[in-house]
Amino acid sequence: MKTTSRREFLRVASGATTGMASWLALGRAPAFAQKRELTMLSWNHFVPAADEELRRQAQEFSKQAGATVRVDTIAHLQLPAKWAAEAQSRSGHDIVHIGGAAPWLYEKSLLDVSGFIDEMGKKYGGWYPFSKESAYTDAGWRGIPWFWISFPATYNETHFKKAGVQTPKTWDELLKVGRVLKKQGNPVGIPISHCADANTTFWSVLWSYGGKVVEADGKTSAINSDKTTQVIEWYKELYKDAMEPEVLSWDDASNNRFILSGKGSWIHNPISPYNAALAKKMPIADEINHHTSPGGPGGTHSAPPIQTLGIWNFSKNAELAKDFLRFHFKKENFDKWIVASNAFNHPPLRDLADHPIWSRNPKFAMLPGEAEFAHPRGWPAKPNAAVSLIDVNYILPDMVAKAVGGMPTKRAIAWAEEQVKLAIQGKLETKGKS
Repeated sequence: MKTTSRREFLRVASGATTGMASWLALGRAPAFAQKRELTMLSWNHFVPAADEELRRQAQEFSKQAGATVRVDTIAHLQLPAKWAAEAQSRSGHDIVHIGGAAPWLYEKSLLDVSGFIDEMGKKYGGWYPFSKESAYTDAGWRGIPWFWISFPATYNETHFKKAGVQTPKTWDELLKVGRVLKKQGNPVGIPISHCADANTTFWSVLWSYGGKVVEADGKTSAINSDKTTQVIEWYKELYKDAMEPEVLSWDDASNNRFILSGKGSWIHNPISPYNAALAKKMPIADEINHHTSPGGPGGTHSAPPIQTLGIWNFSKNAELAKDFLRFHFKKENFDKWIVASNAFNHPPLRDLADHPIWSRNPKFAMLPGEAEFAHPRGWPAKPNAAVSLIDVNYILPDMVAKAVGGMPTKRAIAWAEEQVKLAIQGKLETKGKS
């Protein structure tokens, strides 16, 4: 055995002590002892089982990659504040659940993910058109389309059969059948209030009539038009003849309660009320069905919530983040996530939409097709800060509310035009919730 002199022992011991002191001062273990940690920020999913499946996949990937993946979730309304804080401090999570205009607002802070987009597109049959509309900025792909939430019509088959009416293919037909259904005691319901669903439906209706809020340049107001006048007049008749005043104070859960109460006959909404009825074993689940979102003279268009993922360009785990997302987007994993959400999560890649959950339940069969006419808010303009301000200030439902409340249509549109111009100029003070 080799002997060690007292002087050599003291030199080695001294070096070890110095090294340990530096580890303690830095507050971290030496690099060779560290385990990589990847963090992801998302929302509290409306179908909690989807979050559970996402965390399960994170754990499975962690074991395979020799890393730790942590998924944090918060209320969806808190996400914009977190994006701003993390972008400003250039620290926080590696992967963030973003949406709306976020890829544009934070394009200087988000990683270019063009390579990932090309790879997944080739592997899974290409991305739906709305994918590029919602995540491709002037700087390139600054977001990865994650999932979208179909916004079909949800209706009560029993009420429709009793009234002897068919499901409406257009918004004009909805007005006609809505009059019959209301006389029967089963009104239809579209929110005209400060809630996300009110915005979603208005964008869909306006586009279907050939109207738009802003021009394609994103800098010019287009709300004051004959098309908007048609839409406002349609809303006024629908409100008076087919709905009840309660729609003026609805929140995003009100239309669900309305259809599940047994009184309501039709709403424009995701499949969440049907899923809730199934989960709670409510008899009304047998009566609820879905049909394609109505169209109009301008075609069929929809403004469903489109969810995107971003990777901060200051992340120290960018490659690990892409590896985890490749794992998540594997068909077998994405399929499990779709099942966990009970068809609430719709994939933005065509081949991933080929899932038996939609063919197995005839009430879901038409849902994937809604992707063909989906657009992000603001279309034909790209999402931008102005569109976000228009939505969070509820300018569009407020315009409708003023008109159904008695304000002349032209005056209500003129008011909205002024607000839209202020939003474009960045002078509109946010009054709503983002």
